[in-house]
Amino acid sequence: MLRIGLTGGIGSGKSTVSGLLAARGARVVDADRIAREVVEPGTPGLDAVVVAFGPDVLTADGALDRPALAAVVFADPQARARLDAIVHPLVRARAAELVAAAPPDAVVVQDVPLLVETGQAASYDLVLVVEADLETRVQRLLARGLGEADARARIAAQATDEQRRAVADVVLDNSGSVEDLAAQVDRFWAEHVTPAVG
Repeated sequence: MLRIGLTGGIGSGKSTVSGLLAARGARVVDADRIAREVVEPGTPGLDAVVVAFGPDVLTADGALDRPALAAVVFADPQARARLDAIVHPLVRARAAELVAAAPPDAVVVQDVPLLVETGQAASYDLVLVVEADLETRVQRLLARGLGEADARARIAAQATDEQRRAVADVVLDNSGSVEDLAAQVDRFWAEHVTPAVG
């Protein structure tokens, strides 16, 4: 099994890269998707979040009110650390289950936005980093409906490009077109994945 850690800042294009890798046969384990699953209604994760942050982080139907929680944790590093202490162990445990279920010859791509921040780089055979310039990332986040101040705060709360490059085996530049990115993914697959898996 070849384990690839895929990371990059919010708005850098990790989802696009994971889709391109999946199209080449990789099994993608998406930490963001898992992070949503572990706090769905009825889960111990959601119960723990409510205990930590109160009922104001729930919607009227009992689901997690993500904007309300984000308003709390992105403004307060201690609150963010409390949330991370609840969610990260649950995400890691579920990701480990999904990786263990993959065939022994699989190429497993773990899409981990906070790979650098959580010190996980050494867990992978290869670390693949996706980058895009700051203003491109801000514009992508605005297109997703975030306000500019919120977008910049979320970017600032994550590792820097320099910190990600320090653990990267390969860096992809996603400041251009999807075609440019796809060509870089093709090159990464040919130079790093094919030799490793035969």
